[in-house]
Amino acid sequence: MDSNAVAETPSDIRREIESLEASKAQIEHRISSLQARLNDSNEEEQGKETHVDGQLSADMIYRYSRHLLLPLFGVEAQANLLRNSVLVIGAGGLGSPALLYLAACGVGRIGIVDHDVVELNNLHRQASAKQNHAFIIHTEAYIGRSKVESAAAACRAINSTVQIIEHKEAFRTSNALEIMSKYDVVVDATDNVPSRYMINDCCVVLGKPLVSGAALGLEGQLTVYNYNGGPCYRCLFPTPPPTSACQRCADSGVLGVVPGIIGCLQALEAIKVACAVGEPLSGRMLLFDALSARIRVTPLKLNLLPADARITSKEYNKRILKGEAHVLLDVRPSHHYKIISLPKSLNIPLASLDGRLPEISTALRNEEDNEKGSARSSPSLYVICRRGNDSQRAVQYLHNNGYASAKDIIGGLESWAHDVDPKFPTY
Repeated sequence: MDSNAVAETPSDIRREIESLEASKAQIEHRISSLQARLNDSNEEEQGKETHVDGQLSADMIYRYSRHLLLPLFGVEAQANLLRNSVLVIGAGGLGSPALLYLAACGVGRIGIVDHDVVELNNLHRQASAKQNHAFIIHTEAYIGRSKVESAAAACRAINSTVQIIEHKEAFRTSNALEIMSKYDVVVDATDNVPSRYMINDCCVVLGKPLVSGAALGLEGQLTVYNYNGGPCYRCLFPTPPPTSACQRCADSGVLGVVPGIIGCLQALEAIKVACAVGEPLSGRMLLFDALSARIRVTPLKLNLLPADARITSKEYNKRILKGEAHVLLDVRPSHHYKIISLPKSLNIPLASLDGRLPEISTALRNEEDNEKGSARSSPSLYVICRRGNDSQRAVQYLHNNGYASAKDIIGGLESWAHDVDPKFPTY
């Protein structure tokens, strides 16, 4: 070392790093702004470049080649993904990994909603890991700046062909419907109960599927609400709990990797919904325990009806054996019905019930005609599904549309297999 040189102290090095980080942040922000302008101006052209004669472009084939090789995914699912849009509400611990995977996988348009700024205590679960260049989303350079700006820059850096829409505002009742109406799938990556209720209610009003995740402490959970006639958040929790009973990460803490895992799974469920592949977690909830490394999926058990509107599978079997005149309505999706069904049941999926009520009336009239001359009363109407959730919702709807005698079979076909016929196939 030159004897005339001035030795650098740790403070000098830290100051230079801070200066370089600030310059880097300014450059990244400028790149992000220019990319956003380019995306907005070229959106129509970009859509044309995605397909050549109805097929993916050469660049898209190369970028998504590992997706295209999957027999159960392939070109059709990738094309669906490119045509779809996803709104991610919250760019924190859950939203950060979800956003990056959605962008990397090729969702055509992604909206990011968050009014918060990046803070140092966010970075254990939302920050970059610069040593191996595999980052979650936010960096120290963005501390004090908008989370949406930071998230958008990271997403564009991963996939410049994806359109990123920045909503640097709180998601409120005054703007929620307007923002949400522009997207196909919604991901709830917030961490508070009031937001979950508002987001759920907006999804129900607009008919949008909702991928809902939560992480607290060392546990996480995930489900899909309002999908293909499946239950919504209020179906499980009709009334919000008192504020004192609600916990948040800021109050109770969270191990950073836990929301990372749940956020990745939220991206997976959003992709499945957008691409119409696999079996999304509708009517089921995934529960993750980080300490035991256990993941289990449990059915969501609803309780929407009074006791006099429900019967057990054993009681239904007794009525069959007595020869009671009735119609059995199976409200599972048609591809489920083709797997296995009870004899003489009528299949009208819950999602199609609104437009097919006349078929139920016809079936009841036919059953009544068959019973003419007997002393039996009018035929009964029973409703069944796979596990007893959709059937409850169907009975509610039927009661509101003039079918007051409709009854739900508790536990659905799984209950039938367990309590009545052990040889009945389950799936």
